[in-house]
Amino acid sequence: MFASAPAASVPVAQHRFRDETLNLANPSAYNLYITVGAAGIRLGLVEVQRNKFVLLEDYTVEAAPSLAAQLQALAAQHEFLHQSGWQHVRLAVQNRHFTLLPAPLFRLGDEATYLRLHHHLDPNQESPHHYEHIGLDMVSVFAAEQSLADWLQTAYPTGRLLHQTSALIEGVVHQSKQSAPRQLYLHVNPQEVTLVAVHGKRLEYCNVFPFSSPEDFIYYTILVMQELQLNPDQDDLVLWGDLLPDSELFTILRKYVRNVRFGTRPFDLAYSYRLNDTFDYRYFELYTLHLCK
Repeated sequence: MFASAPAASVPVAQHRFRDETLNLANPSAYNLYITVGAAGIRLGLVEVQRNKFVLLEDYTVEAAPSLAAQLQALAAQHEFLHQSGWQHVRLAVQNRHFTLLPAPLFRLGDEATYLRLHHHLDPNQESPHHYEHIGLDMVSVFAAEQSLADWLQTAYPTGRLLHQTSALIEGVVHQSKQSAPRQLYLHVNPQEVTLVAVHGKRLEYCNVFPFSSPEDFIYYTILVMQELQLNPDQDDLVLWGDLLPDSELFTILRKYVRNVRFGTRPFDLAYSYRLNDTFDYRYFELYTLHLCK
């Protein structure tokens, strides 16, 4: 079906959690969610009627070839990734090529122009896209592998492509309270950290920083806290993502920020007991795809 894709080995599963109630013979009862990036390829299925995650799969990826080629290789032999008939399909890409605009300033067709301020698209490999945050009155503009967008369009013509930060933003706003003070949230992926600040239910800051050492990681964290006039000795910091409580990243974070806590899964959703075998602060970017429209 995707004969033009470059050769790629099939990604290897790190984790598979599946509820015994899952019925793949009835895909219209489920939403399919996919995230693709350096953290890997992650799949989720939500049973719409019960608003419940009943499946999560996590696959490693290689540095090359393209992420799209590896997703295609996985889909070619996967039990249901090629299957049609899902109620909704959403695919989130993880990269640093995005910007956020107030909705009144966005003009359809100018996505490449908005991105040009900090990222020049490779017309042979990338394409510009956008996602509207209706409740927040803003638009995310981002770049994605053209072959990845083509795969989604071919496999799931009604599927929605968006940037991982959009899922994180929707999740953070969903978790925050209307009257809450400014709060900083961190989401960690391999060699990247996304920082999101929300005041009440209003987004104040979102950016993705690369890091190659724990020192880089804490530098960007403290820098953003200072820019937002947050005090590392007093203000809370909430953490999600790919790290362990005994990791160097968490150790250095606790050294410089007094009040650090791990985040929870999005509330108002249900989760199979099978997911109890993973930390609640993991896979937040996959879970929050359910909050995107």
